Amino acid sequence: MLTLDNVYRASYALRDVVRKTDVIYAPKLCPGAQIYLKTENLQITGSFKVRGSYYKMSRLSDAEKSRGVIACSAGNHAQGVALSAQRNGIKAVICLPDGAPISKVEATKSYGAEVCLVKGVYDDAYKKALELRDEKGYTFIHPFDDEDVIAGQGTIALELMEQIADMDAVIVPIGGGGLISGIAYTLKMIKPDIKVYGAQAQGAPSMANSVRDGEIEELASVSTIADGIAVKKPGSLTYEICKEYVDGIVTVSDDEISAAILALMEQQKLVTEGAGAAAVAAAMFGKVEVMGKKVVCLLSGGNIDVTILSRVIRRGLLMSGRTCQLMIELVDKPGQLKDVSAIIADLGGNVTSVHHERANEGSDVNGCYLRIILETRNFEHIKQIREALTGAGFRLI
Repeated sequence: MLTLDNVYRASYALRDVVRKTDVIYAPKLCPGAQIYLKTENLQITGSFKVRGSYYKMSRLSDAEKSRGVIACSAGNHAQGVALSAQRNGIKAVICLPDGAPISKVEATKSYGAEVCLVKGVYDDAYKKALELRDEKGYTFIHPFDDEDVIAGQGTIALELMEQIADMDAVIVPIGGGGLISGIAYTLKMIKPDIKVYGAQAQGAPSMANSVRDGEIEELASVSTIADGIAVKKPGSLTYEICKEYVDGIVTVSDDEISAAILALMEQQKLVTEGAGAAAVAAAMFGKVEVMGKKVVCLLSGGNIDVTILSRVIRRGLLMSGRTCQLMIELVDKPGQLKDVSAIIADLGGNVTSVHHERANEGSDVNGCYLRIILETRNFEHIKQIREALTGAGFRLI
């Protein structure tokens, strides 16, 4: 069984291995609330996963260590297991879904692990890892549904209680549930009045659905930019712990996650992956009641693939009203573009792209369209520009 003693043993075992990550005050993320960020994105390997994997490996017998270990992961657990195995002199084989970010695959290899890419998502990699375990005799290091792994993740809660003793609530990302299980169990055992909320991606709400319906459910598919929490089916152990100790689970969209990633970069100078920003998204978009409360959002990881970072930033800009596209119907005569530009410039908008095209069939013979992309401050700023253009007689499509 998971016990508080096991969490304290994990804390002792990890004392010289992991960083005690900082808690940073972030007043601008959600005005009206005291938001703090637990920066596990700055942990060694770039995520919290090394806590659970290292502690699990430290408890293996010499015989188990000699046979080697195997794990499956969307990326972060892979790096945690690979580093832990390297430091303990153990052979490690990691099964990853073939869609895992290249950066995570290469990082896993850099720690000396053997990587096996599996077609599909995390759950497909999980099945392959079990096959290899049975075939080769490896010890399987589960990413979340294991008492020692959960105890390792629970060490974050011990740190939090030292860093912010009077917190009202903690918001934690959920994939398979190992992280929130360790944190919720530990907090509730020591300070049961602290609320613990989970944040899942709308495209992968396996734990949210299971807890809501009172039984473990498996999703037919998952689709989210938060690859670290894209899990079809929660663990049986984590499901039971979440059902008992977690106060609520909410879901956030990819657009909301993108906006949170952007806000963390701009306001806090912190880079997070999609899963790492899920808790902040839940606070920013009112999914959890945080007004007037002292709330910790857990940044679970920072291993975002740089090739999708620009796309995430664009989505985040759109979601926060920092950029917009306008289609304006014009009469094709001199001075129209000048007038439009003057209105936008006077209101402080910055045009980044202009496309002018003639009208199509069925339109006025002198008609044309102007498609403009511009940088703006927020949605209120966009509204001001639109109203000024229509007030000047221009028609917005």
